[in-house]
Order: sequence, then structure tokens, then C-alpha cells
Amino acid sequence: MTIPVLGNDLTEVIEADRAHLWHHLIQHKPFETIDPRVMVEGKGMRVWDAKGVERIDAVSGGVWTVNVGYGRETIAKAVYEQLVKMNYFANSAGSIPGSLFAKRLIEKMPGMSRVYYTNSGSEANEKAFKMIRQIAHKKYGGKKYKILYRDRDYHGGTLATMSAGGQDERVMQYGPLAPGFVRVPHCMEYRRHQQDGAPVENYGEWAADQIEKVILAEGPDTVGGLCLEPVTAGGGVITPPEGYWQRVQEICKKYDILLHIDEVVCGVGRTGTWFGYQHYGIKPDFVTMAKGVASGYAAIACCVTTEAVFEMFKDNPDDPLGYFRDISTFGGCTAGPAAALENMRIIEDEGLLANTVAMGERTVNNLRALMEKHRVIGDVRGKGLFCGAELVADRQTKEPVSEKQVAAVVGECFAQGVIIGSSNRSVPGLNNVLCLSPALIATADDIDAITGAIDKALTKVFG
Repeated sequence: MTIPVLGNDLTEVIEADRAHLWHHLIQHKPFETIDPRVMVEGKGMRVWDAKGVERIDAVSGGVWTVNVGYGRETIAKAVYEQLVKMNYFANSAGSIPGSLFAKRLIEKMPGMSRVYYTNSGSEANEKAFKMIRQIAHKKYGGKKYKILYRDRDYHGGTLATMSAGGQDERVMQYGPLAPGFVRVPHCMEYRRHQQDGAPVENYGEWAADQIEKVILAEGPDTVGGLCLEPVTAGGGVITPPEGYWQRVQEICKKYDILLHIDEVVCGVGRTGTWFGYQHYGIKPDFVTMAKGVASGYAAIACCVTTEAVFEMFKDNPDDPLGYFRDISTFGGCTAGPAAALENMRIIEDEGLLANTVAMGERTVNNLRALMEKHRVIGDVRGKGLFCGAELVADRQTKEPVSEKQVAAVVGECFAQGVIIGSSNRSVPGLNNVLCLSPALIATADDIDAITGAIDKALTKVFG
């Protein structure tokens, strides 16, 4: 593939970046002597930087977002046409794309009913937290306010969502955090918990039962919500063990706890179904989403609830404080739902859910083949086009390799023209997972090129 025309010399752009831009998740000291990376164009699975170098993007925009790939003119046109007609009005009123996308979205989510638009995944999760807290006041005299979250899960970068963050390195130096958030153990089978030093049978159910123990310790009458990712993302691409989610659902019903599923990463096709929770037959009270909703073509996030949750906020119209008194300014932008409608059409018409399942299986199979060759791979796991390989220094002890070594593998892949991800600066001592989340349009050749680069990188770093 030849590089698209990049236009004029980009020296001014690079210098403006160096002088004025504050990048996300990056230490800027090296930019005093090297150029910051500037991405210029994208097409399909490929991106080009300011130097004209082409790379395969195996992480969908760096943070699991560009689900239908780059260069989708129909999405751009849908956004353009909507912005010319009506770009914005506060979401205290409706809009044509906002109403139509809400309808289309709910059609994909049996049991769910209402869509609250907001600005980002972090904020979508905060909306659910606020709803749970307000329900605690409306229904339980303010007592049932605590929100449980899981070790290694991530729900956002605001102070409230960091307070519900199970990745300790993400929250260091940002405290004190908000009270009322309580951690429950992770469900990672590869690094399974043990009971009295002995292996546990039916580990999925046992891992879920550890949540119940926390509930009982806190007092069931104080716990209002449980927030979990269907597949833990940045904490290590952790797929839940068999029986886990069914038991979680039972526990929530038993103690009248609202179940909040964070689909910011997994939502809208990433795992091979519209939403990750749909693999497990559970019925949540809240589902939040963001990244893949419009594949990054416009900003949009949603907090979706059941009708039962919605009804709690209009049960007494005479109460001046009884409704959900909240607004997200850019939840009123029409570009997001306009892009999301076309994004959903593309996924349907191009059969991308089926492709995600097929290419996800190919990715896992390729990684397992590499596992036979490279003893540094201790575990391979994934769901759809959301896959991870955990790197260990010793398979017997499961001692993790260093984060520096993982970064070296990522760097070697980058040098080969393939962008992969990794867990980093998240879980102390356990930032040792290679993360793959290519666009849902990935072909067999794309997958083979990505895993081929990993093969060569592992050989170079570990021998």
C-alpha cells in the first residue's frame, strides 16, 4: 500500500506539538531531544505518521476505539450533513440522530430501555454512580450508597472513577479519593486465588463468592451497586471463568444490588457480540459505553439503564429534587449519534461481528502457537478481537517479566511496522501482558502479520 498524500512539510506541526501540546500518558522529557509522534492519516487498518512511515494498527487507535477502521467516508459525510443541519442543542431537548440512535441501540440490548448521552466513558460511569447514590437517598434513606468495584478493573480518570479503580498505579499521587467505593477480588483464573493454600474447584463460582464475602463484611444494607468490566481490559485482558457471571447475577439479586457493566472497551462489537455481557446471559441494570460506539469519528458515550431504573426518577413529580439533576454539555452534540448510527450500519452490513469471532479465534490460535515456541508466554486469553498474552520469566512460578521487557517487545513490533499494546503503569509488578485489539475489519493476513511481528520481537528480546 502506498502512503496517502500528506501535503506540505510538517516541521511547523511537529514544533508546535513539542512547544504547546500536552500528550496523554506520556513522559515529555524525551521530546527535548527527539520528535514527538504525530499521526497524519489512516486507511483501513493502516496509519501513517509525519515521517511517512506506514504501520498496521493492532490497537484500534491506541486505546481500543477505531472499531470499523480508518477512512470511513460515509461516517464523515453523516457527521458533516448533521452538523450543517443542527450541530448542537442541550440534551434537555432531543435531536433526530439522538433519538434514532437510542432506538437502534436499545434494539441491540434486550432488557435495557433508556439512553443517557454524555461526553466520555469516565463520565458515563460517573452518571451510573450518581444514579446509584441518588437511588440510595430516594429508596433507602441514603444508607445503601456504597459501590463495589473489582481489583484490576478500570473505569476512568476522574476522581470518582479512580476511586472505583482497581489499578493502583493509575491512582497513585491523586488521592485522597472519594469515599464509599469498596474493592472486591479479581477473577483471573491464571493467577487464581486459593483457599487455605489449596486449589479451588468451580473457580468461577468461588471467585464470585468472594464478592459476597465483601458484601457481608460491609453490610448488605449499605451496598447499592457493583461495577464490573465484562472482560477486564487494561488490567490484563482477563476473561471471566466459567460460572462467574451467573453467580454474580445471583448475588446482586439476593442483596438488592444494582449491577453496572462497564462496556467502554468491550461494547459495540469488540468481543464478537454487540456487548460483552451478552456472552454470559446476565441482565444488568446499567451498561456504560464509549470508545467503539462511533469508532472515534465523533465523541459519544452512553449510560444505558433499564426502565425500572428510569422509573425511580419520576416516581414523585412533586419532589423538586426527585429527578436526575444532571447535564453533560457535549451530550447534546449531534455528531456523536449521527456517527454512531452509520458505525452500527457498517458493522451490520459488513458482517463485522462474525468477522470478529473468526479473526479472534485466529489471533488466539496464532498466539497459542507462539506459546509453543516461546516459553516466555505463560498464558493466552481473549474474547473476539480483544486478546492478550501474559509474559512470564518462569512458567512454573508465573513470575512476571519486567515492564521494561514488555515495553521492549512493543518497541520491536513498532520498529517492524506493527503497533501493539501492553498493560503498563497499572498493576504493581504485573504490567506484563501484550494487548491486541485490531479493528473489526481485520483480515487473516492482518492477524498473521501482527502475530508474526510479535514472534520476531519475542525472539529478539528474549532469544
